[in-house]
Amino acid sequence: MSFHPALRAWPRDKRDALGLALWTSAGIAEATGGVASGAFQCAGVEIDSRDVRSGDLFVALKGEATDGHRFLAKAFANGAAAALVSEPIDAPHVLVADTTEALAKLAAASRVRAQAVRVGVTGSVGKTGVKEAIFAALDRSSRGAAHRSVRSYNNHVGVPLSLARMPSRSRFGVFEMGMNHAGEIAGLTQHVRPNVAVITTIAPAHIENLGSEEAIADAKAEIFGGLADGGTAVIPADSVHYDRLLVHAREAGAKVVSFGRAAHAQARLLDAIPSANGGSLVTADIAGTRLCYSVAEPGDHWIMNSLAVMAAVQAAGGDLAAAGLALAEMGGLKGRGARHRVAVPGGHALLIDESYNANPASMRATLKQLGQTPATRRIAVLGSMKELGDFAPAMHAQLIEPLAEAHVDHVVLVGDEMLSLSRELGKAGAAQLAAPLTFTHCGSPGEAIAALEEFGLTGGDAVLVKGSNSVGLGRLVAHFVDRGR
Repeated sequence: MSFHPALRAWPRDKRDALGLALWTSAGIAEATGGVASGAFQCAGVEIDSRDVRSGDLFVALKGEATDGHRFLAKAFANGAAAALVSEPIDAPHVLVADTTEALAKLAAASRVRAQAVRVGVTGSVGKTGVKEAIFAALDRSSRGAAHRSVRSYNNHVGVPLSLARMPSRSRFGVFEMGMNHAGEIAGLTQHVRPNVAVITTIAPAHIENLGSEEAIADAKAEIFGGLADGGTAVIPADSVHYDRLLVHAREAGAKVVSFGRAAHAQARLLDAIPSANGGSLVTADIAGTRLCYSVAEPGDHWIMNSLAVMAAVQAAGGDLAAAGLALAEMGGLKGRGARHRVAVPGGHALLIDESYNANPASMRATLKQLGQTPATRRIAVLGSMKELGDFAPAMHAQLIEPLAEAHVDHVVLVGDEMLSLSRELGKAGAAQLAAPLTFTHCGSPGEAIAALEEFGLTGGDAVLVKGSNSVGLGRLVAHFVDRGR
């Protein structure tokens, strides 16, 4: 049989020799030091029996509140091919001394075998969106050979789980890292050992635990401590903490790339104008190359995010053109900017779902975005911002300024922490308000639903829903989206 010369010259890659199964019993046993009950293959890794799909490896983790071994029957009923356990069972398994430790070892083995270029993303605001955008860009340029952490799997369990799920043939891996306390990212970055480490921004999220923005910057900068040799740190050039982050990055031996408006930024914004789809048309200088690209997501914060994405993609060896296309096509994530057209009397209202997270910086950014959204009336449903500690009353009260600047017509406040803003709005003749602003304070999402129903949405309204996830405003979003279908 003869072959076309082009086929004979098809480039070969060492990854082509790797197996197609995510894990085999032999591979799991070798990685974890465990003992396999027999031969089997797994297509995925899961720690929640409710999420197990056919072919998954179920890892029975033992925590303070519960023991995954209690849910083995449910996992196998849902289609698990095998389990990683610390107690013998009468089903396909790998037996180890400690399943949490074994998951970490599985993650390390996955990192080593794939040899993918790894990007780690952290920051006070925007890390999930930036992670998704970097993944979309690298996945496009590698034709599907990129991997990333799903949802917000960014903690001491989610990060190793995401690594353990990385296919051996991956060329890129993108991992989000979160924290509530100092020292947490230091552990996560040792799992990932990123080639590129991105800090999106520094803001007073989790300030209750850390005490100051400087301490937050130090905690986020722990990501540089795990950088692989020759790694790159991507940091915000416009941040007041730029010099602090720069010192941390240099101490880690990183190559530093900054992004923003500042003249010294290597990924520098030259111009941005609104585009027809509600996003932005951006002109930027990326390490001496001038690029024009569209960003589908609205808001100045996404213009800045796009620069971080471009810097990270270039540092990872990805394609900037693919990154531009990915940014142009990105839609809002559930709880993080997803936009819904809701049928209401008189037409449709726009509902902006930012219900997953909130801190002072992200509140200001999304309220600014609301102010730039064409609407007959602008309505904000704002839930409490958590983990602000003693700073909470002042930081909630200060939201009166961005509310006024956004020309918001009506506000529904939800949660005890919002009482300080409620009092501020209630002051007669509040100097910050150029026009009357009506408001109501509620103790729960259920009360907020009733309050917004009573207020009455009409065609042309734009509604922003934003708060910390624990407030539960996702319930309000689901109520109005499902009702308006």
